[in-house]
Amino acid sequence: MKKNLQILSCLCLSISGFSQIPNFPTSVQPNANSIQEYSNQNYSNPVKTNTPSVPQSFYGGSKVNQQNMKMVQEDFKRVAQEQEIKARQAEQNRLQAIEDSFYNLPSFSKATGTQYYYDAYNQLASLNADNYSIGEANFIVENAYYSNKLNYNQFKSGIQKTAKQLLQKMKERKQDTESNTDKNLMIFDYFSKDMKLGGVQHKAFKYDFEDYMGQKDHSKMFVSKLLKTGSGQCHSMPLLYLTLAEEMNTEAHLAYAPNHSYIKFKDEDGEWQNIELTNGIFTANSLILESGYIKSEALQNDIYMKSLSKKELLAQVYADLANGYIHKYGMDEFVGKILNKALEHSPNNIYANQLKSMYQQARLAHVAGQLGVKDLENPEELKKIRFYPRAVALLLETKAQFDNIDNLGFVMMPDGAYQQWLGNMKEESSRQKSEELAEKIRQINALKQKQKQEEAKRKAQEEKKKAEEKRKEEQRKKQRRELLT
Repeated sequence: MKKNLQILSCLCLSISGFSQIPNFPTSVQPNANSIQEYSNQNYSNPVKTNTPSVPQSFYGGSKVNQQNMKMVQEDFKRVAQEQEIKARQAEQNRLQAIEDSFYNLPSFSKATGTQYYYDAYNQLASLNADNYSIGEANFIVENAYYSNKLNYNQFKSGIQKTAKQLLQKMKERKQDTESNTDKNLMIFDYFSKDMKLGGVQHKAFKYDFEDYMGQKDHSKMFVSKLLKTGSGQCHSMPLLYLTLAEEMNTEAHLAYAPNHSYIKFKDEDGEWQNIELTNGIFTANSLILESGYIKSEALQNDIYMKSLSKKELLAQVYADLANGYIHKYGMDEFVGKILNKALEHSPNNIYANQLKSMYQQARLAHVAGQLGVKDLENPEELKKIRFYPRAVALLLETKAQFDNIDNLGFVMMPDGAYQQWLGNMKEESSRQKSEELAEKIRQINALKQKQKQEEAKRKAQEEKKKAEEKRKEEQRKKQRRELLT
């Protein structure tokens, strides 16, 4: 990114001295001699439409007939003018389409399966951004990748069944099924420990270290793959966790770290707790910061370690849809449309911003290639685009996107560093701290629940005492009435 940014900066400096730049050519092959012809404001359709003349003798010589003739000629003239305007507009539209095609990436709309993605986009757009089903939204994305071959009712019933079994397990353990902390602890145990559910042995989920970024097989990112194989990574595991939490009517949130996502929830004291599902541990903020790739700007801009709202999470879902489309087909203008929608919901979403940067670089490379630029990393070659305003604007937009990502506080984290960071969390000391933290949360929550039960018992006793006193008072009143009579 740094290298590309330097190149873009050099080019922007080299073209900044041009105060007047000719318009972009409107043919597929650039031709400098034809630029001003299409940009001329007086340009009109070369096709001439003559108003037909009507012989004056056709109407006779009376004044009324002359007036009729004049009206007919005006009608002909008006129709001719309308036809000329339509022809001119059609020509302008044709030229604009040629110019747009020069700047737009080639579309994959005719490729088999892209319609499923268009439908998925429309389905996501129809959701209430502040109140939607996380499981449904994520299912829409995965189903588009599989060409609508997944069964939503089957997926939904499976989630409902697991949620009921977990609530039943809580009752067996005498945990409070209304406690947000207890329900999150139950889901955490489901991910990190073997247990019996509904008479069937459930195995703890495992981290899939093979192609964990989904570069070779994008389905490695999916919840459906996690449910099928029992192994996943930091994208699929948190999404399944949130889906179960939603079904169990408990509060949990997604949060980001560099190249990573995890779960946050509030305990009974209102304190945020971090759940790391890839290793099945509770983590302190300090352990997340130890990655070394979280700048202060990133924290100030809330791109890392912040609990996402439903609307911000939907931005992530849109970005996932774009990423799946890119892996399956490639970059075209539809990708830009999806990412703009994602950033509309969450402008600082670092995942969507990175994908948009990739999209804009692809557009720039496409346009530059048509202008004869073979090497985007060569500032001298890039100068070839300085005579084309829309190409220059695209260059500046791409540079601005690089700057935006840097200003948000993003720092590239190498794969090796990420794997090392994950390995650090697997160390015995980290696991021991996690168990201590988890036990502390359980004890505090148990104490809170005990206090809650005692308070409820005390209130019940007070209510019973008041009811008894009221009954006795009513009985005394009745006895006094009987004596008076």
